[in-house]
Amino acid sequence: MTRLQAVFWDVDGTLADTELNGHRQAFNQAFADCGLSWNWNEQLYSELLSIPGGRQRMQSYAQRVGDTLDAELLERLRRSKQQHYLKVVSSGAITLRPGVSRLLHELNRADVQQWIVTSSGEASVLALIESFSGELTGIFEGMVTADDVYRHKPHPDPYQLALDLSGSDRASVVVFEDSTPGLQSARAAGLCCVLTPSPWDRELENSQQHASAVIDQLGEDEQKARIFSGPPCAEGLITLEYLELLLSATSR
Repeated sequence: MTRLQAVFWDVDGTLADTELNGHRQAFNQAFADCGLSWNWNEQLYSELLSIPGGRQRMQSYAQRVGDTLDAELLERLRRSKQQHYLKVVSSGAITLRPGVSRLLHELNRADVQQWIVTSSGEASVLALIESFSGELTGIFEGMVTADDVYRHKPHPDPYQLALDLSGSDRASVVVFEDSTPGLQSARAAGLCCVLTPSPWDRELENSQQHASAVIDQLGEDEQKARIFSGPPCAEGLITLEYLELLLSATSR
């Protein structure tokens, strides 16, 4: 069985449910702060999530509605959104997804490297880690954020940088993702990807077959994981043993 060296975690929608009640609210408050009449409801925001990265999302939406975002306004929006998001996170409104804390600590005890690889900015990630200080502090070896690469997901650059920084063999790494851009990024970097699909990603159904496994969540004793594709998981818990089984199956 292949030994697992590292796990690369996406954040938004994978580690934690941050999008609709976290980032979306912060965007809307930033729009109001900067005098824009934009308001992203849940349906609209779900559509915009196909665009990875907040800056790119705002630029794309501006083009869509015929507004102009110059560099100064875009930077004001970015700073305001970040401040509001930090407040949302510190309020305790964000929750980790089922099974995440359990698996993080199992991998940590087994000395498996764990890295964050995300299209969010570093400040947002650090705020999330701090808000879960009892569960996330000291878990991650490092992170690759939107601030570290020029080309974001779906390009392979974020995961390639994580491979370089961690010194891991790509055949011994598992990625956790929830979206089409994330899955495409991981696969383009030649990595085994476990997908926990986000309900708002409408394109994902057409690309799920490229994931090594597709599950609804990682599983708790009282809330078992459902495996939609990939090796069976008899106890309903995604574990170190399951991830190593997945790597071995993928390498055949």
